Amino acid sequence: MLKVHAKKLNAVEILSLEGQIINGDTETLRSAVQLASDTSDIILDLSNVSVVDAHGLGVLLQLREQSLANGIHFKLMNVNDPLSQVFEITRLNTVFEIDSCLAAPRVLMAA
Repeated sequence: MLKVHAKKLNAVEILSLEGQIINGDTETLRSAVQLASDTSDIILDLSNVSVVDAHGLGVLLQLREQSLANGIHFKLMNVNDPLSQVFEITRLNTVFEIDSCLAAPRVLMAA
């Protein structure tokens, strides 16, 4: 079961995900991103995500597109090595903005 923990820093919404982003378990993530519509940035923290399947990648792409269409910057952070390999194999590392760690002061200064 995917858990989403939301934290807002000024106009930046950080969604810390825990579990698997897989088929049948993405509605919580979709809802959390839709609720964050009044922000300038959405950052998904994937440090506690163990698996992303093809459906999960599709959902991440949809959420990115929806966010960008609404003028919201969309970023992934703390992508562990196994997930990083998935993003590289699928070449989605060229689509998503991926940061290795959150630098809260930098995020706040940029906002």
